Amino acid sequence: MSFSQLSAFLQSLTEPHLLFDAEYRIISVNPAFRKYCNSQSSVIGKTCYEVSHGYDLPCDRSGESCPLKKSLESGKTEHVLHMHNTPEGEEYVSIALTPIKNSQAEIIGFVEKINPLKTVRHTPSGQLKGISGPFQEMMRLLDKAASSDIAVLIEGETGTGKNAVAQYLHQSSKRCAAPFVTVDCPSLTDSQFETLFFGQRSPDRTARNAKVKGILDTANGGTLFLNNVSGLSPYLQARVASLLETDIYSHADTVNTQKTDIRIITSSSGDLQKQVEQGLFREDLYYRLNRFPITLPALRDRPEDIPFLSQLFLKHFSNEVPPTLSDEASYALQTYTYPGNIRELKAIIERACLLCDDGTIKPEHLRLPDRTGTGQTQENLLTPSDGDTQLLAYFKGSRKNLAKQLGISERTLYRKLAKLKENPSV
Repeated sequence: MSFSQLSAFLQSLTEPHLLFDAEYRIISVNPAFRKYCNSQSSVIGKTCYEVSHGYDLPCDRSGESCPLKKSLESGKTEHVLHMHNTPEGEEYVSIALTPIKNSQAEIIGFVEKINPLKTVRHTPSGQLKGISGPFQEMMRLLDKAASSDIAVLIEGETGTGKNAVAQYLHQSSKRCAAPFVTVDCPSLTDSQFETLFFGQRSPDRTARNAKVKGILDTANGGTLFLNNVSGLSPYLQARVASLLETDIYSHADTVNTQKTDIRIITSSSGDLQKQVEQGLFREDLYYRLNRFPITLPALRDRPEDIPFLSQLFLKHFSNEVPPTLSDEASYALQTYTYPGNIRELKAIIERACLLCDDGTIKPEHLRLPDRTGTGQTQENLLTPSDGDTQLLAYFKGSRKNLAKQLGISERTLYRKLAKLKENPSV
């Protein structure tokens, strides 16, 4: 099939499709793509990475995975999750890229199918943003889980965005128009369970609405998010397990029963399976909640996202032109371990924006906590021994890419490498 025949075929498809050659140049797009892209000018002849991302270089050279490169290597259809620029802002899309081969089995072009995901735009800023591999894998799992009513257990360290993920699952599901109700499990007492979940009668029995709704009535048709479920007492674990087993409950002061129509999402900052093994959490309840586990990556495990999120937060906390990060400040942010994860990074950037007076954030504006016990602030500890040797040990790319990952200029990187050579025992 020729390019012209393939282009004619794509015009009838309802999903956004584009056809481009092996040099990333767009040859043809269908009406669904034009509607999705809503470009004021023609995209024909432009590169896919320029149109979708605003990049000057292909995705794999700009910090993201490139389906074209993968397809060239495998010769097969490749699937990736990408963040695209759209008229409504950035949103995540699922990409399926299929190679086109000539009679000699040589790849001469590609067809790309775009499936926009129902991205939640009301989650906390930065909580569901990223370009790293671990983040994209998390988003892939969320996309799968959002399409069903399966119970999801979200595990991750504090500050990794468990609340935002729960909201994403709800707002990306068929229940998005119904209520999303959150229960903070550690603050729930045994005596509160009956009235909080099943409701109670109002003291004024003559009132038109004599019954006060419980959580199960309020969340009916929607999603119930049990936040920090490991904080439930043994008694409450038994009550929740019983409720999930029968899916039936009765209202306060009545014998009438009602079937629940609620999706359950839970979260835990600790290892819930380990708590089961230690006898601290009910095994039967664990297996009911753990139908689809999703572990959120710590920020230190997605270092490519630190410069990306830093810029996002700089814009968020600036009314006008956001301040810039000095090379030294960028390096400090990139080599810090973030025990508080995204929440901590956000707080660091907010504080630095207030402390910086000349439009440039320096290491002293970051005021990173002392994790060494020496009493020194982090900026005073950023000698070449702190992180440089470790980064060089695992980084396999060019010096230019290493500088980009660290968020510093090549000149600054070369200065640090020179110090390492001068004092290799550091």
